[in-house]
Amino acid sequence: MKKIITIVLFFLTIQSSAQSWPEKMAATVMTIWKDSMAMQPDRPVRWAYDQGVVLKGIEGLWKNTADKKYFDYIEKSMDHFVQDDGTIRTYKPDEYNIDHVSNGANLLLLYKVTLKEKYLKAIQLLRSQLKTHPRTSDGGFWHKNIYPYQMWLDGLYMGEPFYAEYAATFHEDTAFNDVARQFILMEKHARDAKTGLLYHGYDESRQQKWADKKSGLSPHVWARAMGWYGMALVDALEWFPADHPKRDSLIAILNRFATAITKYQDAKTGAWWDIVDLGGKEKNYLEASASSMIVYALAKGVRLGYLPDKFIAPAQKGYNGLIKQFIKTEDGQVNLYGTVSVSGLGGNPYRDGSYEYYMTEKVVVNDPKGVGAFLKAGNEMEMLPTLKQGKGKTVMLDCFFNHELKKDVTGTTVQHHYVWDQMDLNGYSLFGFVWNKHGAKTKDLADAPTEKNLTGSDVYIIVDPDTQKETASPNFFQPQHIDAIYNWVNDGGVLLLFGNDSGNVELNHFNQLVKKFGMQFNIDSRNKVTGNQYNMGTFSIPQNHQIFKTAKKIYIKEYSSQTISKPASAAFKDGNLIVMSIAKIGKGTVFAVGDPWFYNEYFDGRKLPASLENYKAGEDLVKWAIKQIPLKK
Repeated sequence: MKKIITIVLFFLTIQSSAQSWPEKMAATVMTIWKDSMAMQPDRPVRWAYDQGVVLKGIEGLWKNTADKKYFDYIEKSMDHFVQDDGTIRTYKPDEYNIDHVSNGANLLLLYKVTLKEKYLKAIQLLRSQLKTHPRTSDGGFWHKNIYPYQMWLDGLYMGEPFYAEYAATFHEDTAFNDVARQFILMEKHARDAKTGLLYHGYDESRQQKWADKKSGLSPHVWARAMGWYGMALVDALEWFPADHPKRDSLIAILNRFATAITKYQDAKTGAWWDIVDLGGKEKNYLEASASSMIVYALAKGVRLGYLPDKFIAPAQKGYNGLIKQFIKTEDGQVNLYGTVSVSGLGGNPYRDGSYEYYMTEKVVVNDPKGVGAFLKAGNEMEMLPTLKQGKGKTVMLDCFFNHELKKDVTGTTVQHHYVWDQMDLNGYSLFGFVWNKHGAKTKDLADAPTEKNLTGSDVYIIVDPDTQKETASPNFFQPQHIDAIYNWVNDGGVLLLFGNDSGNVELNHFNQLVKKFGMQFNIDSRNKVTGNQYNMGTFSIPQNHQIFKTAKKIYIKEYSSQTISKPASAAFKDGNLIVMSIAKIGKGTVFAVGDPWFYNEYFDGRKLPASLENYKAGEDLVKWAIKQIPLKK
């Protein structure tokens, strides 16, 4: 009983107070670095990975809240460097510094959301560096041109998450082999067989003073280097194809990493020591950035299914320790203490990798590497209370009846319009993220629905079936499709039907399905909105609504109203008009609304005023839909 109470109290703490820590830290970020990230007042601002780590943390906040100020901050920060022709101020490709590739992940976000050509050109510029970046004899990227024949753990975060996301975005499938090779080589060369920990750096030439003449390894296990490596693994794995032959190898490396690093977690504080395996030694100290990175890697690894649930406990302990050990509220501002400003190997003045060297580097307040890692860790930990709601559930998005195609920038034919991986205005990427942060897996169903391929899906979403003006040969609902869907619902499936106004959706065949549940989309278009007069499309949600528990005002424009009969009932009405309906069919449930509604344009916070709470409405609908899934015996 005591253990159960402790867990409940932990989650209550997360929900009531710890969830706000990333937002508080983001407020500090946007106060002290309003326009750009000047690390030292007497030096000009330069293109640096520090800023990219912070912006990845801000990206997580944007996805968790749909607050446009976070996206705007990312864009403003990157626009300080990225010129209209795609060149990047202060970036010099011929330096071959792997650190300078890292911010490409921020540019990929901006390109996929805005589709601005300058971001694409800047992304391609960074990709071109990797094509000629110098390598070790077995194919590992050098850390920098000035550090020949050397691989550092840090470099895996700097290069591989961007490299993997680039490969996924631009269909460069063979690049995944190269991404995997970097992790495999780093573990092969740097891992201590006894402890499972990885040393900071490896010198293939054995010429560096810090390098062991036999192994080529630096003398110590530096915590932030371990943190970089863990974050790199979970961030790169997120983009790997499920069937890639090296994916399992990377998951195995991540599990070995997690097993090793958690053994060295400080039992009292939950944090990690700067030199990991020398905890308690004179001058050694608990370090904030590494602890944040490790918490992030463990929590994300569990959330995405790469790590078993047992690693949540050390992540929880680590996050609590971060807040207790390193967070201070001073003059109304949240500050992060305890981050070492830098630790490296070689260079001028020379860093010999000794214990004494690591202990001489300055420990500072609000270092961006620590702040960014804390934001990333906090975003993951915020999701813990919601992840259990949909754990083990699968949400299938129809890509058969809605099957609009186009050629992307590479010339590859891809599906677009209301699909999970589309981040521009017409995509469902943020809606998909809401499902994911409530624990559900999102998948596509490219084929016609059958009882066989619907099996295993808990929620099935059908959005805006194609008209002939959208698709030359649209897939219309046929009796066998309708029977398969009906039987699946009757057996306990949750069906979400998102239509459109009559001029933009194929209703004749769609209604043949919808009528099976006592519903019908009318041939009309309601809530027409002129320009940005958003009040014309605004609805107020009544108190104690059966679905929308937190959203108070929502926005739906140009929707098809409904006519219903039993077993359907109205879920939301505008006067006498039925806007949404629900029906119970056997063990299953159906929800219908005459609009795609939750696509990014009206969901990601960048267009609608903050008073219109479509993001909250999406979270409410997700929670409600999950609760409709019958308990399995």
